[in-house]
Amino acid sequence: MRISTVTMFEQGLSSLVRQQSEYLKVGQQIASGKRVVNPSDDPQAASRAISVSQSQAVNQQYDDARVSTRNALSQEESVLNSIADAIASAKTRLVQAGNGTLSDADRSSLASEIKGIYESLLGQANATDGSGRYLFGGYQDSSPPFVKDNTSGAVAYQGDEGLILQQVDASRQMPSSDNGKQIFQSVHGSAGYLAQADAGNAGTVTFTGPYVSDSTAAGFGSGFTLDFAVATDGSVTYSSDGGTTQVPYADGQSIEINGLSLTLEGTPADGDSIVVEKAQNADPDLFRTLENMIAALDTPVETDADLARLQNTLSTSSRELDNALDSVLTVRASVGARLNELDVLDAVGDNRALNYKQTLSDLIDLDYNEAISEYSLRQVGLQAAQKAFVDISSLSLFDLL
Repeated sequence: MRISTVTMFEQGLSSLVRQQSEYLKVGQQIASGKRVVNPSDDPQAASRAISVSQSQAVNQQYDDARVSTRNALSQEESVLNSIADAIASAKTRLVQAGNGTLSDADRSSLASEIKGIYESLLGQANATDGSGRYLFGGYQDSSPPFVKDNTSGAVAYQGDEGLILQQVDASRQMPSSDNGKQIFQSVHGSAGYLAQADAGNAGTVTFTGPYVSDSTAAGFGSGFTLDFAVATDGSVTYSSDGGTTQVPYADGQSIEINGLSLTLEGTPADGDSIVVEKAQNADPDLFRTLENMIAALDTPVETDADLARLQNTLSTSSRELDNALDSVLTVRASVGARLNELDVLDAVGDNRALNYKQTLSDLIDLDYNEAISEYSLRQVGLQAAQKAFVDISSLSLFDLL
């Protein structure tokens, strides 16, 4: 078979181009450090690498979400710590106010101190994060959640009960904050019972308690209301929950109803009443508790009835402050638990990221030892092809003429 000169040149050129292409391909791999430079180099590995890269990106998003959540929770924990300290300080002032030797001026001085605590708590309740978002407003985080009425001076919650959730892992949504109602206007589920004297009471009766005396009693946990009546002969009776049965009352008497015990001292006036109920049902509000304390301490004590109202207010406020502190500490414990969980999720995420990185490396990264050997081999092949082309191209009859 006769091989034409054109055929020899075409085959030589084809061999040169192929060898040069393989040589440059290995050179690109060495330069990029990747075995798979183009999807055509290894379609299956390239496809799997895309899937692993997407998983890597999602894992990084979870990591970023955990950073954001940790910052928010750390700031909330700091604020809750300040709130707990403020409540403890208010309780200290309340105990001081119970000293019977204090004058009106002394109590007014304590009221001024509690006012400072009150304003501090209001500022903490309206704390913001670094981006101007209010921590305790729930979903309504663009405006202050606690607003003081200019007329009455009372503080009202303007936020909602929503919890902002962050997707911190594939199967975990974590609250990045807690709403103000949960912190300032609620009590822990284990909170006990609360006694409150009616603001219009004119007698001198004061109470101690209530305490649980018999948890197996019929009607236990329902609470009750005591209504006092004074007969024309001066005798005092009371009925519970609007009942018609009048029970004689005596100073220092311990009354047991629905498994709850309440000790009463002093003489009630006709129409006086005392309500005993679960703390959860008493519309808890830390700010209103402080407002009641301030008002009571600022009111001069001129009569025994004034003193009784002061003592009853302080007694109720003491339990309300204890319940408020328990509520804040419960939320703070929840924040701490979430921060610990984030640490665990970080460790899991880091391990997952390392596995993704290793898998991606196995799929597309270059083995330099193998690549350098291949590079040298391709270089020799290219040089051989070039030498063969030169030798073949010189085979011409014209050289023999």
